[in-house]
Amino acid sequence: MLSENLEWIVSDHPVEYPDALQFMEKRVAEIRAGTAPEAVWLLEHPPLYTAGTSAKREDLLEPDRFPVYDAGRGGQYTYHGPGQRVAYVMLDLQKRGRDVRCFVRDLENWVILTLAQFGVKGEIRDGRVGIWVERGMGREDKIGAIGVRVRHWVTFHGISLNIDPDLSHFGGIVPCGITQYGVTSLWDLGHTPTRDEVDMALRQCFFDQFAKERNCGT
Repeated sequence: MLSENLEWIVSDHPVEYPDALQFMEKRVAEIRAGTAPEAVWLLEHPPLYTAGTSAKREDLLEPDRFPVYDAGRGGQYTYHGPGQRVAYVMLDLQKRGRDVRCFVRDLENWVILTLAQFGVKGEIRDGRVGIWVERGMGREDKIGAIGVRVRHWVTFHGISLNIDPDLSHFGGIVPCGITQYGVTSLWDLGHTPTRDEVDMALRQCFFDQFAKERNCGT
């Protein structure tokens, strides 16, 4: 169950990536110490690439296009930028069964529930991290990314959802190391919610997913 004092933080202006990392490091330590509440932070970053712990140098196709940061999370290369909503999730898994696999499944279902609010069917795929949508004729594109880190059973990093980013910016990397598939967004699919509408959906669907009894099979 969610703690009653979960803090929601919403940033209206782009947040520099090092500042976000510094904030998460501090909050994770405070959550573990019991001096600050758990938190979900909704934000955007200026255009940049992040490298997860499994990133391969050859997947950074244009290293001089945008700043590149080591993220410390799992996964490979990811793009962040305007038009993409990032949600950093800082929760204490000591209170939730200490099950990282269940936590990742919760994140996946959270994104899927949010997309459904806008008439988009998001799906997961074995062997492919993230949330995917079918485009017809055998085509599938990625619309949401997931990358997490857990320290002393406290989570950080989280998910990103493409609302209306410049999709050409993904061309400087091999997103998540996957070459066979493309990237899409809500607007690219013909759905045009505002950022505030997406934030509202993310918040409601977060509670819908995380407040229920945990079941890794769903």
